[in-house]
Amino acid sequence: MAPKKGLLSATAAQRARAGGGSRPTVLLIIFFLFLSPAVFFFSRGLRSADLEIISSGSVQQDVGWRERTALQQFNSLFPKAVIDMIAASTNDLGPYSLDHFRKNNLSVSWKIDGLETTVDDFYERNQTVIDIVKEKPNSEEVKLMDDSSQFTDSTAKQTRRQLREKKREKHAAQLLQQDNNILIKLENAAIERSKSVDTSVLGKYSIWRKEYENDNSDSTVRLMRDQMIMARAYLAIAKMKNKLDLYHELQTRLKESQCALGEASTDADLHRSSPDKIKSMGQILSKAKEQLYDCKLVTGKLRAMLQSADEEARGLKKQSTFLSQLAAKTIPNGIHCLSLRLTIDFHLLPPEKRNFPRSENLENPNLYHYALFSDNVLAASVVVNSTIVNAKDPSKHVFHLVTDKLNFGAMNMWFLSNPPGKATIHVENVDEFRWLNSSYCPVLRQLESAAMREYYFKAEHPTTLSSGASNLKYRNPKYLSMLNHLRFYLPQVYPKLEKILFLDDDIVVQKDLTGLWDVDLHGKVNGAVETCGESFHRFDKYLNFSNPHIARKFDPNACGWAYGMNMFDLKEWKKRDMTGIYHKWQNLNEERLLWKLGTLPPGLITFYGLTHPLDKSWHVLGLGYNPGIDRSEIENAAVVHYNGNMKPWLELAMTKYRGYWSKYIKYNHPYLRQCKLTE
Repeated sequence: MAPKKGLLSATAAQRARAGGGSRPTVLLIIFFLFLSPAVFFFSRGLRSADLEIISSGSVQQDVGWRERTALQQFNSLFPKAVIDMIAASTNDLGPYSLDHFRKNNLSVSWKIDGLETTVDDFYERNQTVIDIVKEKPNSEEVKLMDDSSQFTDSTAKQTRRQLREKKREKHAAQLLQQDNNILIKLENAAIERSKSVDTSVLGKYSIWRKEYENDNSDSTVRLMRDQMIMARAYLAIAKMKNKLDLYHELQTRLKESQCALGEASTDADLHRSSPDKIKSMGQILSKAKEQLYDCKLVTGKLRAMLQSADEEARGLKKQSTFLSQLAAKTIPNGIHCLSLRLTIDFHLLPPEKRNFPRSENLENPNLYHYALFSDNVLAASVVVNSTIVNAKDPSKHVFHLVTDKLNFGAMNMWFLSNPPGKATIHVENVDEFRWLNSSYCPVLRQLESAAMREYYFKAEHPTTLSSGASNLKYRNPKYLSMLNHLRFYLPQVYPKLEKILFLDDDIVVQKDLTGLWDVDLHGKVNGAVETCGESFHRFDKYLNFSNPHIARKFDPNACGWAYGMNMFDLKEWKKRDMTGIYHKWQNLNEERLLWKLGTLPPGLITFYGLTHPLDKSWHVLGLGYNPGIDRSEIENAAVVHYNGNMKPWLELAMTKYRGYWSKYIKYNHPYLRQCKLTE
């Protein structure tokens, strides 16, 4: 019992230093020294700040056997109400709780006779111990107390540490189990959700979007196609592994499915024997899987089939591009018929009836002048008619039409028989412009060269549709026609005009355009709507910036603009010699090293730094290729432009946009009925 002796000696020394005291007081101090660790753990409501002082220093280290002894004395030390209160506050301390000792009927080994106390008495005596411990012990006392705690302290600490670790591990395991339960619930919910989705329905773009909630009409067709793909894969593997019986059976079922599928694109088009064919194919595929399935072989075969299908798709895409470009550049039969009938009737007219009225307005600079260069009678009629219908005062509008000699008679006859109200109109033949010759115009000179004829007409002698697709755009007739390049000679065509509005023949006018003549161009030559909202409409899209002539002069990120509706200041044009600038760059591009084709690239170069941006509402583009234009944007535009291949007079035009164009055509006109031109 050396620890007790050491502790008694220390307490006696403390008592002597405090000035003495009675024997019961000494015993009480000794008892509370044994009791203080338990009080620290179990009496949270009893002055925790003071109890922490007892637990500090050397007293905190000597808690092992004293703690257990003190716990055994609790029943005799406190009234039942106090013990119940302490028990309630220590339930979460496991084996150190008061209930643990009471339930296990731990017996006491000694008692303090005649000691009765209350909570107040306990606090007063505990305060005495606190006051004693607050005094700094001398080195001898510290040494004695340290010696007494060396072997009693480690066991209890280890036990508590193990309990804490077990508690943490248990808590962590509970959290992990909780997370696992949540994951399992989510997975089960996803599985249940997937069961409600028909996995054979493959035609929906997205099952989450309400607009695609319609029933799929070709799910069976797609299932049959999938079966045929797998049958072809197993067919090759069966032949490779010399499974001839299975090979012939697969071949038979594949032919049956192909016959049943035919040209069907929806379930409604399928033959009534299709369900039986699907069942038979499923059975043979199951048999093939049992006999032939090898992950590596099947994967390799499917990959080879995918590559083959990809190559075939690329070839079909080239053919589609070729045919769509061909359709876009070919004159429809109805329009060709219209031109022929009008030409015949024009030449039947007496010469005195071939002239338009109000010719005195053609050079009046105070009127609103339009330039329109076209070989399409129907398209030109829509441009003129839509402009007049939406004009506030049609009598002040003058239309200057230029066409080729092939369509000259037809264009004249149409507007002679369908005059544009009070507006003035005049039709000219580009082939009668004697000043426009190869000695003056670089484009005409280049077109006469053998190299250019080789480039445009032979196009490396393509032998198939797919090989000729990339060359078709270079052989587009509009790039060879001077009607397309005449826009660079406006001052020469109309020498007495000061301003003119240039219009393409694939536009529709929806508002009065006279406000454009009031727009201040700030000394610029060209007024146009910019198209650089997207990166591919900047200069580097159209020009070859690897060429030093282009790289030195222009910014690749400069904003592009659109032809189709352009206000030109002809006075500034002549002052700056814009036609001469165009000639210079056209001569430099004789080998097509600066740009490939078209009139927009030379236009961007010629009017670089001399283009004033107009408000975008004046001119909305994209109706010939972009199906996503906002309807309100179209309806608020002054001019809508069908730039692209899907022109409104072609069968491949987008139906949603065609009405803006067709409403300006009178389809009950005798000429249109004779040529079967309908909406």
